[in-house]
Amino acid sequence: MAVTLCQVMGFVLSTLGVGGVIAATGLDQWSTEDLYSNPVTAVYSYYGLWRSCVRQSSGFTECRPYFTILGLPGLFQAVRALMIVGIVVGAIGILISIFSLKCIKIGSMEDTAKANMTLTSGIMFAIAGVCSIAGVSVFANLVVTTFMMTTYSTPFLGMSGLGSGALGGPLTPRYTFGAALFVGWVAGGVLIVGGVMMCLACRGLMPEKTRFNAVSYRAPSHNTNYRSEDRNRPAYDGSFKEDGRRSNQRFDYV
Repeated sequence: MAVTLCQVMGFVLSTLGVGGVIAATGLDQWSTEDLYSNPVTAVYSYYGLWRSCVRQSSGFTECRPYFTILGLPGLFQAVRALMIVGIVVGAIGILISIFSLKCIKIGSMEDTAKANMTLTSGIMFAIAGVCSIAGVSVFANLVVTTFMMTTYSTPFLGMSGLGSGALGGPLTPRYTFGAALFVGWVAGGVLIVGGVMMCLACRGLMPEKTRFNAVSYRAPSHNTNYRSEDRNRPAYDGSFKEDGRRSNQRFDYV
């Protein structure tokens, strides 16, 4: 019962994790505009992996997809690739884990085959979680680097000499973490936990004959009875040919 519960819980957590990775990949709020010290709040911009959006104070939102691939930074494309790989690997793991569930009977599938499928799906879920966390972390590093290198040109900073522009100069918005980053981190962690639970359930699904494949040794008894027919059996006298018939030839030696 405990093995089945561990396997089902791992499957449920892994499925939720894959759904979270898909949702994080499709969200547009990977990086949002920092409004902490931005005096202009009429326009709010954010962008994701596939398009950038601008929302006005009136509620109108306009999004523009990225029409180029070669023009995007290399790390940005690497984040896309990691998230897509995580989704594909997680989806394949879900398909394998469905057939490996102990509560589902499929033909004459043995417990050893289900245990191997459970282990395979658990490893795939863990790999998908690592890909998701890696992709989100790389994007977060890009956001932090851009945030530190970008400064505002406000009148106060311009007068004190700390800003990059003069009084009334153009404003350069800074971007911070969006909701999609946190969704990706949580989904990756849930995937890893689900994968570990599936790997632990694999141990309990293995049959006892496979887990303890040992041969018990039984010492011979001292009261062993030997058959007397073996002692009275006539020895081979060399008078038989290869075909088993007795030879009648006599050999006279001088």
